[in-house]
Amino acid sequence: MAKRTVGFIGLGIMGVPMATNLVRAGFDVVVWARSPAAVEELVAEGARAADDVAGVFSAAETVILMLRDEPAVDAVLARGTGTFAGLVAGRTVVQMGTFTTAFSRALADEVAAAGGRYVEAPVSGSRGPAIEGKLVGMLAGEADVVAEVEPVIAAMCAQTFRCGDVPAALSMKLAVNTFLITMVTGLAETFHFAARSGADPEVLREVLAAGPMASVVSRGKAQKLADDDLTAQAAIVDVLKNARLAEDAATAAGSAHPLITASRELFEEAAAAGLGAQDMIGVIAAFAARAEPESAPSI
Repeated sequence: MAKRTVGFIGLGIMGVPMATNLVRAGFDVVVWARSPAAVEELVAEGARAADDVAGVFSAAETVILMLRDEPAVDAVLARGTGTFAGLVAGRTVVQMGTFTTAFSRALADEVAAAGGRYVEAPVSGSRGPAIEGKLVGMLAGEADVVAEVEPVIAAMCAQTFRCGDVPAALSMKLAVNTFLITMVTGLAETFHFAARSGADPEVLREVLAAGPMASVVSRGKAQKLADDDLTAQAAIVDVLKNARLAEDAATAAGSAHPLITASRELFEEAAAAGLGAQDMIGVIAAFAARAEPESAPSI
């Protein structure tokens, strides 16, 4: 039986391990990226390189987009030009980035009008789960198209969830991100408080890991603080983008959102301090910057 061919565009911090897992799951993966090094890494895993975006779409009926932002999607798909319809007609576009619901809804309509199919499939998780194939996928779109795409998404995820029509998956992702961002911000505040008040941060880490509030995220981020390892699993600049999206979505929905607003402000301060490339737990620096000078150390 011939392998199913899947296109993948967007080989960044998440895209490389996600596409790698597709190759390892037995898919014929065709990739393109602006970074030659990322393409070479995937080719070494067994993927095929396309010369350009059109090459990906001509080779694959299903094309995954894992791009940083909305302008990047528009540029790749050549939206607003005659090239767009030629790319997406007869193809299934799987949009896995975290963007506004309005953007996804409009893109879905345009893909359908051009004779293509569209699924939004944002994922919950950072680089670690992406490497391990343990992301959580949220899918939205027409039921038959979602069913067709689901085995592809499942190759990159521990679980997948059908959320309904577009843009229900992105609404779900923004709700999930609200919890994640406020939780990690609270964890940073906890460790900052412990250091300033004289509590042993290492004992705090052990207590939190042993207690009922422990999670993979809390253990992992606490360990990064203990190891002074701020290499990005989810970078501050990307989390800031997601915090803004969640806050704007809450505003549009008429939902109260004091916690995501406070978190967004702290991530803005960390990014403004030049820490945007650090892991999101590096937001602890924003607490230290706000603190009154005193003899107690800060992390």
